[in-house]
Amino acid sequence: MTTHTAALWPDRRTLWRWHFFAGLFCLPFVAFLSLTGTVYLFKPQIDDWIDWRYDHLPIALSPSPQRDVQAALSAVPQGAFLAYELPRTLQSATRVLVSKPDGEAVRVYVDRNTHTVLKTVLEENRFERLVFRLHGQLLLGNVGSVIMEMVASWTIVLIVTGLLLWWPRGQNGLAGVVYPRLGIKGRTRWRDLHAVTGVWASVFLVLFLVSGLPWSFVWGHALQSVENTVGRLTSVRDWEIGAVPAATVIAGHPLGQPQKLPAKAKMDMPGMDMPAASTSFAEGDGISGLDTVVRTASTLSLPAPVIITPSGSLWTVRSDTQNRPLRESVTVTPDGHVVKQETFTQKGFMDRIVGYGVAAHEGQLFGGVNQAINLVVATGLMMMSSAATVLWLKRKPAGSLGAPAAVPTRKYGMVGMTTLVILGLLLPELGAALLVLVLANRMFARLGPT
Repeated sequence: MTTHTAALWPDRRTLWRWHFFAGLFCLPFVAFLSLTGTVYLFKPQIDDWIDWRYDHLPIALSPSPQRDVQAALSAVPQGAFLAYELPRTLQSATRVLVSKPDGEAVRVYVDRNTHTVLKTVLEENRFERLVFRLHGQLLLGNVGSVIMEMVASWTIVLIVTGLLLWWPRGQNGLAGVVYPRLGIKGRTRWRDLHAVTGVWASVFLVLFLVSGLPWSFVWGHALQSVENTVGRLTSVRDWEIGAVPAATVIAGHPLGQPQKLPAKAKMDMPGMDMPAASTSFAEGDGISGLDTVVRTASTLSLPAPVIITPSGSLWTVRSDTQNRPLRESVTVTPDGHVVKQETFTQKGFMDRIVGYGVAAHEGQLFGGVNQAINLVVATGLMMMSSAATVLWLKRKPAGSLGAPAAVPTRKYGMVGMTTLVILGLLLPELGAALLVLVLANRMFARLGPT
């Protein structure tokens, strides 16, 4: 390597120190995210197993969604109707979502034959919802979201420094570079398990981290501000930014802000007849016309789960499938006429990018293959984290952290500095942390001996 080329790159010891401290902070979280992510990866199967008994009831002979909703409302004192989930089969119980006076959402299971309540559960206490909040927020709300965003930012630093340390320098053969040398005992085998597995997993890990950032509190709101500025934000409600109450997610928009179909949209729908007059469901118990709307929703063949919510004087029927590119939203009148239909392809560019990324992140973009790939990646990340821990414990002296010693020059190189600046600008929390580190370093340098 020439002197000019060497000036561009950080020295190996500096890379090692950054990698060590980033790993010390991030790897416990990486292992935790791998475990919780693996559980959430199989959310559809777990949900089906938990609700098995409520999807194997006698076939509904004379269903009445309105009576089911009335039964659900009677089970939640002072509850307000929030949403109706279209039953998936003839043997499925009705799921009615009810909002309590304190704003919490309650899921009520109702037998469609007898219209009796079978089960009630707070939406935030459902297993999949708990795992979701544990994975993204550590059950700490927006504080946890900020912590996880910081972890994601430093994990990217961990990946970049790890790739630079892994990069072969005059090494012959692919052993220890492309595949681990499992036949060698001792630290070499653990090093290969950590480095080689980490390289293969890092490609997917970067995709996971980037696709998860729009959900985080700081980065997500920054993205929202940018989209609002350029006027392209159309469906930020399709993903949660930070800690969002389940009731808001179910409603599909902030509570208390019902969406109404613009007059122009009512008139400009070729092939979709709008009745001259339509009854308003807002009168009485708030569910007039639901039976008719449900019959219309059943003919639309939207991917499950299908959520039916009041929307001003109309109804919204939407698919909440985890495979987001398949989602659709349909506006229906109380007497069952479709007046507006929105598909995934009609969303803004950023909305579509986030939709594809989140669907792949959750293992639902291309079915079982997506789940299998994500499971392999999660297993690889657990193996990488475990190998790194073993390596650290083997090399660190007793009573010491075992951090690589700093070299006096601490050469970062132009490439290293440029990379840090770019990452700091793209990841606000990382940028803030780097600024604090620089200021602290200068302060301690001034306080030190001259």
